[in-house]
Formats: sequence, C-alpha cells, structure tokens
Amino acid sequence: MVGGSESQAWIDDELAASRFSDVRLGRRLRQLVTQMAGAVGGPIPLACQDWANTKAAYRFLSNSDVSEGKILHGHFQSTALRVAAVEGPILVLQDTTEFSYERKKPEQVGAIGYAPSKRETVGIVRRHTICGLLMHSSLVVTTEGLPLGLAAIKFWSRSKFKGTSAVKRHINPTRVPIEAKESIRWLENMRASTALLGEGQRLIHIGDRENDIYEFFCAAREAGTHFLVRTCVDRLAGDGKHTITAEMADAPIAGRHMIEIADGVPPAWH
Repeated sequence: MVGGSESQAWIDDELAASRFSDVRLGRRLRQLVTQMAGAVGGPIPLACQDWANTKAAYRFLSNSDVSEGKILHGHFQSTALRVAAVEGPILVLQDTTEFSYERKKPEQVGAIGYAPSKRETVGIVRRHTICGLLMHSSLVVTTEGLPLGLAAIKFWSRSKFKGTSAVKRHINPTRVPIEAKESIRWLENMRASTALLGEGQRLIHIGDRENDIYEFFCAAREAGTHFLVRTCVDRLAGDGKHTITAEMADAPIAGRHMIEIADGVPPAWH
C-alpha cells in the first residue's frame, strides 16, 4: 500500500496540469482528492472528517469557477502523457454509469429512468421516476489491460432530452438529428478522446450494442481512428447484397479463447 507522502506526491503530479483562476482552488482540489482517496465510496463528510473541511469542500464544489472539466483537466493531461509513454494499440472503452439520488424535488437534478414502485390490485404496476445523473466515460487501457486513465467524460440528465422518445413514436427515428439524441455522447467522447490522445491510428474505441450508430462510424472515419462495436442492427455489408450476419457466417474462425466465469460455473469457449 502506498504511504501517505507517496500518495500525496502522486496526486500532486496527477493534477499538476490543473488550471484555475485562483491557485487556492487548485490546492483545495488536491486536498479534497487526498481526503476522498482515504474514504473511497464514502460521502464527503466522512472523507473530510470535520465540519470545517466539509464546508470547505462544499464551497469548492459550488464555486462558479469550478466545473467537471476543470477538475478533470489535470487528470486528462496525465492520461495523455501515459499513453505517449507506451507503445502499441490503445483501447478506449466507452460506457455509461448511473448516479441515483433521493430528492424531494427531483426536477432540480433530473431523471435517469423509471422503476416499479408497487402493483395495484388490478395488476397494473405503478412506476416512479429515478432522480439522478448519468456519466458517460472513456477509459483508456493497454491491450494487456493496464488502465492509463480517463480521456473524456460527459455528464447529463434525461430532462435535456425530454420528449425525444415521444417524437420517435410518430416519425422515423433516423429523421431525428443525432445532436438531438442521447447517442451524441458516443461521438462527443470519441472526438474528445482522439483529440486529447492524438495518434488516432493507435486508438481503438470500443462500445457495446448501444454504440452501433452509423453517424459514429462516419465520425470515427473522419477523425482517422478505429472502433470495435458490438452489432445491434444486421446492416448490409460488402457489396451491399448481403448482411453482416451472412458475412460472419462465412468467415473462418480466427481463434478461440477460454473465459473463466466465477461462482463455480465451468469455463466456456468463445
């Protein structure tokens, strides 16, 4: 385990490129990160230990000159330095995390979805709104699985896209501009990561089936980078007279890998 002085030195180096209009904000950020590193997963009051430090943390986070972009800028720059220090292909993994909160006025935070609350006597399930934020992040790792840091993050709530689903029920979804969809986050993170890390030909942006977006493929090509996406739509392939499924059925097996699954489930071949 890294000692206190070594941990502090690492945090200072990691956030060295952070820039605030007031140098005191930079010092407060480093102090807050140090405190929260000692209580990972705990609330701010637990990490800060006393009321004075807790109030200072809340003042920092409520400061108009503080944003997630400025907080993460130093880390992003450190990620870019680590990428430049290694050779070979770099994987950029995109996915979304949900943060749920309990609020008397959820509209002040936003919604992330719905959940069943109780079943009525006639069998109808009543649903309630889940209050919270969503975070779409791009984690950079080597092909050996060594994490190098984050390269892009986007925060939002579904209040911004309220009504989009209703529109899709009346018109062809492909007629809705990608900028008006939540899916735009895949493109924005890919562009931000590629711009930060450079050397687009080394990067492979990886996403799940939600990332099977034609506009994303075009944007990646324009950015001069690569991608690996799990298919959701059986698109046309090759000469346009057959689909991806047909082409994959004719493709030879390139290799086999054994995946070990926990909880006593026997290994499976893929």
